[in-house]
Amino acid sequence: MPVETVELRSLRLERSQVIVPTAHSSPSKEVVTAALLLIGGKILSGRTKDQNIDYIAEYLAAVGINLREVRVVGDEERAIIDALNALRRRYTYVFTTGGTHGDITADCVAKAFGVPIDSDPRALAILHEWMKTTGAEMNEARLRMTRIPKCADLILNRVSGAPGFWIGNVIVMAGVPSIMQAMLDEVAPKLKIGIRMLSETVRADAREGDIGMQLGEIAKANPAVAIGSYPFFDPQHGPNTNVVLRARDAQKLALAKRAVEDMLERVRQAQSSR
Repeated sequence: MPVETVELRSLRLERSQVIVPTAHSSPSKEVVTAALLLIGGKILSGRTKDQNIDYIAEYLAAVGINLREVRVVGDEERAIIDALNALRRRYTYVFTTGGTHGDITADCVAKAFGVPIDSDPRALAILHEWMKTTGAEMNEARLRMTRIPKCADLILNRVSGAPGFWIGNVIVMAGVPSIMQAMLDEVAPKLKIGIRMLSETVRADAREGDIGMQLGEIAKANPAVAIGSYPFFDPQHGPNTNVVLRARDAQKLALAKRAVEDMLERVRQAQSSR
């Protein structure tokens, strides 16, 4: 069965378009973790390009939740159930997107939790109201979208009506980016949040190869700080590097940043004296 797994150990995001609503809960001292399960054979075949990973990763990071793993599975019952059971036991939350809600995803989630599934009166009422508002007609495909595992909470869908749902620590959302984003806004205030990850970026004005060993030494001396180097090409000055530091402790982050800046200054002085 086609399954792709990606461990997110060093994630660099350059987008700044995520607006996160204020969570109701206070930050926890524990590390809150999450996994993302993408469901869909079209993603694995390359016919569909996923647009949700970056958005969800950045969104969760902003509220102090670490996205630790992303898996992609095809539209196969056994693969979905196995992935769900493995991930929900390992992480605080599991978010799912994609799949065909009415055809397979909801049934697989119900089977993973060992609960029955049927048309939910709450979801049915929401969809009927949506039909009245939009003038659309109820059909079999839309009716199947009201099938919700027993004991699940609904996630309102203010974009297209059919709700997602939340059962245990599994949060099932649509794959369409605009709908997924609206659903994420709905669940965010209810999530347990952890200590937020802080980030600093330092422009090295040096090639990555000239500072790699020194960065490794700084990383060893600052184990609470994740340090990554990201080379880029400056059209005016040529090859360059950004050094990104991430930590939950502001003081430790500041100390590591100062160490990096001091090291870069020494490197630049050595290069200019040649």
